[in-house]
Amino acid sequence: MKPYNNHEEDLREAFIGGDVPVAVYGLGKMGLPLAAVYADVCGSVTGVDIDETIVESVSAGTAHVDGEPGLDQLVQRTVEAGELSATTDGQHAAATASIHVIIVPTLVTDDNEPDLSVVASVVSDIAAGLDPGDVVVIESTVPPQTCREVVEPLLAEESGLDVDEFGVAFCPERTSSGRAIEDIRGAYQKVVGGSDPEATRVARIVYEAINDAGVVSVSDATTAEAVKVFEGVYRDVNIALANELAKLADDLEIDVLEAIEVANTLPMCDIHTPGAGVGGHCIPYYPYFLINQFDGPTPLIETARNVNDSMPEFVTEKLIDGLTERNTALSDATVVVLGLTYRAGVAELRHAPSIPIVERLVTQNAEVFVVDPVLEDFSAFNGATPVEQSEIYGADPDAVVLVTGHDEFESIDWDGFDRSLVVVDGRQALDLAETDHWVYTIGRGRNVQ
Repeated sequence: MKPYNNHEEDLREAFIGGDVPVAVYGLGKMGLPLAAVYADVCGSVTGVDIDETIVESVSAGTAHVDGEPGLDQLVQRTVEAGELSATTDGQHAAATASIHVIIVPTLVTDDNEPDLSVVASVVSDIAAGLDPGDVVVIESTVPPQTCREVVEPLLAEESGLDVDEFGVAFCPERTSSGRAIEDIRGAYQKVVGGSDPEATRVARIVYEAINDAGVVSVSDATTAEAVKVFEGVYRDVNIALANELAKLADDLEIDVLEAIEVANTLPMCDIHTPGAGVGGHCIPYYPYFLINQFDGPTPLIETARNVNDSMPEFVTEKLIDGLTERNTALSDATVVVLGLTYRAGVAELRHAPSIPIVERLVTQNAEVFVVDPVLEDFSAFNGATPVEQSEIYGADPDAVVLVTGHDEFESIDWDGFDRSLVVVDGRQALDLAETDHWVYTIGRGRNVQ
């Protein structure tokens, strides 16, 4: 990329002053907070989304994303001030923008191959309006080398520009649901890496104006891509270790969680917490951005995926063990599943461990009731009956499985059931030491409280 502006302070002032128009492509649960923060800082942002209802909502100054503190007010204020607008026309937005920010989903196919189709579609729209000196920023998590091997060539081919006439930078989102604005504004340092030094420099200047925690510039876009993927892979592998240790609780006859907690008092030890499974739109998918994508072997990463994907089955088997001890067949049992979303307080089901757990229970003819205080759509749980938390006592269950530890479940009266239950706690969220229930806690084992 040819030098955009040799004076950093001039570029910074131009960006903050609204003289460098921005387009943010993707107004989902991470994209809308990002667009709103960009608008608050630079005052000139067009948000792009293919969903007309989302565009209408944002255009009306309303945030369609729930559970994000401060987002409603920020969207309303920036829209009313003319700092944020929205459209479904990506090519038109590209024609008016100088900085293009892509934050759309990147998942995997049924064969666990990275799916970049949405990113490629957005890149094509940008190419139609790309001008010399423009910078394209990728925030979506992508396999390493995507900017170099996919984004940059596609932009050049479809725009007709030489690669040195525009810049590409990878600046990964490092945000979590429920705290997106806080994270974007500077809970963590922003990582930036460009297709060349000038693209890196421009991205750094932009994000220094947005992120109060500062910016870490890395050697190139591929390094930045690897940083983001490595973060997710580290967590997946670490959780797999915790889950494998948790499965040894009965054989060791110890509280594995206690052992992990004490082991972690050593500074170089940081074992994560075991659980019923690993869900969400990030951790279960990012390992496949490395597995089978390069010549080097990835046996550890592959094993970790297998271990974490095995946890819903492990939870179900423990439930069956408890029922067997009570001389109850699963096909004759009534089971309540508490918590369906992949994370407490977040209304999302992507790769949620509750889905295979409920599917197994229904397939084996158990009568299944499901409870989730933050979920509105239960269509993913065919064969199960959604009920309110207050109705679980009347369901007269034989067993209860806690998959997601929503705060609301702390109010359950475990003495309020007509009989002793089989309880499997997948998140160490229940204190049933003083009850007569048969209890298995992931990481603690059978009735060890």
